[in-house]
Amino acid sequence: MRHGLYVAPFGELADVGALAEVAAQAQDAGWDGFFVWDHVMTYDGIDVADPWIALTAVALAADRLRLGAMVTPLARRRPWDVARQVAVLDRLSGGRMVFGAGLGGDSRRELSAFGEERDARARAALLDEALELVVALWSGEPVTREGAAFALDRAQVRPTPLQQPRPPVWLGCVWPHRRPLARAARYDGVFPVSHRESLRGEDLRAILDTVAEHRPQGAGPFDLVVVNHERPDAERLAELSAAGATWWLQGFGERPRLADVQGAAAAGPPQ
Repeated sequence: MRHGLYVAPFGELADVGALAEVAAQAQDAGWDGFFVWDHVMTYDGIDVADPWIALTAVALAADRLRLGAMVTPLARRRPWDVARQVAVLDRLSGGRMVFGAGLGGDSRRELSAFGEERDARARAALLDEALELVVALWSGEPVTREGAAFALDRAQVRPTPLQQPRPPVWLGCVWPHRRPLARAARYDGVFPVSHRESLRGEDLRAILDTVAEHRPQGAGPFDLVVVNHERPDAERLAELSAAGATWWLQGFGERPRLADVQGAAAAGPPQ
């Protein structure tokens, strides 16, 4: 199981220079990944950094960490722009990008404030269509599609990502909702969160069982990514690893303090 930091680039951490310094510190201390939230606005009118600019700074400051935005609500993005951004960052980082995607929500009025789609089923349909387009455009070949939301006519996005056949695609979901797991099964990983309590080993096993019901035969490796705000002890780590978790992320919530993130980075991953 690998270990990463999961940081909301809000407030003090909207300073991408500070994020880059923390990422370099985390790499020196033995962490494996650095992931950021993808939001437009949040509570109390606080500053929010653009995730792609933040990841550019991190990629330049740390040359070994896995990187990604967790998760990008594709329903409010143009898939060809996202495909290009991930591809360029994948090349800049030497093939270290992960693409995290999900439905997103309106708890901070990030949809309603900008006139975006608020119906969850409509956003799910947009997510499915946009995901297929992102993956198709990563080929670098002309793409022609006539979908419900997007019509492409020999559209081409270059450069292609460095990773082949593509950067890993992780799908976010809220457990215990199982329908999003069928979507995740078509890609490379799942990032489940719970609004009630920390996920336990039995939850992770149930998640992987559901994924297995929908995963195509012969598909490649599949990541199960767990985030907690509390640093785990050895027993907790063993529970998660035995249940199939491949990544554990240290989270800091939506009101992160730079000092707390710096301290966690310097302490290194849990053992």
